Amino acid sequence: MSSYLFELASLMAIFSFAIVSPGADLAMVMRQSLVHGRRPAIITSFGIGTSLMFHVTYTILGLGLIISQSIYLFNIVKWCGVAYLIYIGVKALRAGQTEIAVDQGPAAGEGRRQSAIKAFGLGFAANALNPKPVFFFLSIFSTVVSAHTPMMVKFGYGLVMASALILWFVGVSLFMTTPRMRAAFTRASKWIDRASGMVFIALGLKLATEKAA
Repeated sequence: MSSYLFELASLMAIFSFAIVSPGADLAMVMRQSLVHGRRPAIITSFGIGTSLMFHVTYTILGLGLIISQSIYLFNIVKWCGVAYLIYIGVKALRAGQTEIAVDQGPAAGEGRRQSAIKAFGLGFAANALNPKPVFFFLSIFSTVVSAHTPMMVKFGYGLVMASALILWFVGVSLFMTTPRMRAAFTRASKWIDRASGMVFIALGLKLATEKAA
C-alpha cells in the first residue's frame, strides 16, 4: 500500500505542473466562463477531466504506445486536433459582439445559452484531440509506475488525476465568473471572442508543428 501511495504522490507532483500550464484547456474554460457563464464552464471542466481518463485508459491498455510509434496514427490525431482548434478559433472570431451576463441565475447568458451536452463536448474534444498527452502519460506511467502495479490501481491513479484536473478548472470557472472579474471584463467584452479566437488559432498552428518523438 505504501508503494502505491508513493507512486500516486510522484504522479501528482509531476501532474500538478501540467495542470496549471497554459494551453487549449485553460483557454477553453476561460472563454466558456466569460462568454457563457459559470454553469457551462463547470460542465466543460468535467468534459476535460473525462477526456483525461480517456488518455489514461488507452495508455494503461497499451494503445498509447501504438499511437506513439505510428507516425500515421499520430498525424491523424494531430491534424484532427489542429482542425478542431482552428475551427473554434475562427468561429470565435466571427461571433461578433459578446454580451457577458453578470447574473448567474437562470437568465444568465440568455442570448447565448449553451446546452450541457455542447459544453461537455467542447471540453472533451479540446483535450481528446491533443496528441501531446499520449507522450505525457506514457512517459510518467512508464517512469513512475511499476510494471507490477495492478491495472485497477493504475485506473485509480487516473481517477485521482482527473478529479484534480476537474477541481482546478472548476476553480478557474468560479474565479472567472465572480462579479468583480466579470465586471472587469464587461467593458472589453467585444474583444473577448476575438482574443480567444486568435489564441485557439495560435494553439492550433503550434500543434501543427508538433512531431512524434
